[in-house]
Amino acid sequence: MGRVINTDSPGKRRNNLMRTSAELLRRLSTKSEIDADSKDMLAFLVYCLREIDSTIDESARAWEKRDYWMKSEEFRERWKWSKDLSEELGSIVTEADWQNVPPIMAKLFSNFSDIKINKLTRKPSLWDGCYDRFLSDNT
Repeated sequence: MGRVINTDSPGKRRNNLMRTSAELLRRLSTKSEIDADSKDMLAFLVYCLREIDSTIDESARAWEKRDYWMKSEEFRERWKWSKDLSEELGSIVTEADWQNVPPIMAKLFSNFSDIKINKLTRKPSLWDGCYDRFLSDNT
């Protein structure tokens, strides 16, 4: 029997989530007001940021297994923003504090500036109903 290769690595999942988040930010930036679709996208963005954060420890542990402690800590520090912003955005969505969305979007844009989006590939069905699910998960 051959060796089993995991093709669903944390880095691959993180890249996919970063692309999804960048598309969400782009779509949100075209909205002039917070409507039901915007709320769903913001809730889904929180889920994406949380998932990005979960991949960080997974990747860092791989470095720690090889005794690359400094590299592991640098990696965690470089991606710390994902946890911080997921908590901040999560509280905004939970409390329906919509006037604080633009400042956090500005913070988020700086972390996604290197992702080029030529075509929107994520379907709205991905985030459809996420706001209600988010509220029920966080109450």
